[in-house]
Amino acid sequence: MSIEEQRRRIDEADVQIVRWLSERFRAAEAIGEEKERAGLPILDAAREDHVLDKVRRLAVEQGVEPREIERVYERIIDSAKSMQSTTVAFQGEPGAFSEQAAIDYFGRAVSTSPCETFDQVFASVAEDRTRFGIVPVENSSEGSISRVYDLFLEYDVRVCGETALRIVHCLIGPSGLTLGDVRRVYSHPQALAQCHEFLTHLGCELVPAYDTAGSVKMIREQRLGNSAGIASARAAELYDMKVLASGIEDNKNNYTRFFVLSKRDSPPSGNDKTSIVFSVKHEPGALYDAVHVLSERCINLTKIESRPTRQKPWEYNFYIDFEGHREEPRFAEALEAFRQHCLFLRVLGSYQQAKPVWKTL
Repeated sequence: MSIEEQRRRIDEADVQIVRWLSERFRAAEAIGEEKERAGLPILDAAREDHVLDKVRRLAVEQGVEPREIERVYERIIDSAKSMQSTTVAFQGEPGAFSEQAAIDYFGRAVSTSPCETFDQVFASVAEDRTRFGIVPVENSSEGSISRVYDLFLEYDVRVCGETALRIVHCLIGPSGLTLGDVRRVYSHPQALAQCHEFLTHLGCELVPAYDTAGSVKMIREQRLGNSAGIASARAAELYDMKVLASGIEDNKNNYTRFFVLSKRDSPPSGNDKTSIVFSVKHEPGALYDAVHVLSERCINLTKIESRPTRQKPWEYNFYIDFEGHREEPRFAEALEAFRQHCLFLRVLGSYQQAKPVWKTL
């Protein structure tokens, strides 16, 4: 068969591909409308995994490299999600790591709404200004973001998803600046802490800012001399600035975990977590008695920590994540038994567990 004949075969196949993609996208758009009516999250990770697993098997049957077909379908899925368009509130300026987490979770076509504070992100979801929000809850190097956990007691929102983002910090400055010229470094306190060793050797004045990308934007807009910010490489691109040094974080296994917020949590997927906050009586064994309810039912805890109640000194609320979904009978029964040992208990939400991205490195 000649080259021209092969090209005619490709042209004919392209016509069929476009027809079927159009049909697929129309179905995706209809699904998005139904999700909107039902108040369901855009992302259905279990469904995505099912589709990708199916096309990998089909690729093997057709004698095609499975990973190549998987890459094509990842782009198709991203495009389909864009037709179920939504807006996500995040703390910071465009280019912030929180915005990148939203893009990774919802797809490249997501609309994002920057907020100055975490409080504004929660309020945006609670007051229906945006359907979703995304907030960092803990970093693998610096621990939990305490303010975020406190806000769950102030706003009527739920956790409907989680994602983890590898944090690569860059030192960013104006195009004419060199590393030796830097005298001041601006960034969010968490970012400054995560780059302690690099900054110690640099020997500069450290200036806390409300946001990583925001510090880069401020340096550009105010034309601050001999100044650099710590943010993502994407922030340097967005604000037309220069990366002076990349990968300056102390720990190369530097990840931040994010919660996706909504008015409702997610339906069971078979691979879920549930997050709760509770308090117990201030007496010996009270915390043990509560947690033992989960232990005796072989329910695996993935996190536990305490935060001051702010109502009385030295008394605490406890936050727990465990594997399982609150709607499944086994876990619903456990939560009811758990409640008997608590002064108060609030389920923050059940959601599909994030993929362990650190295992893919």
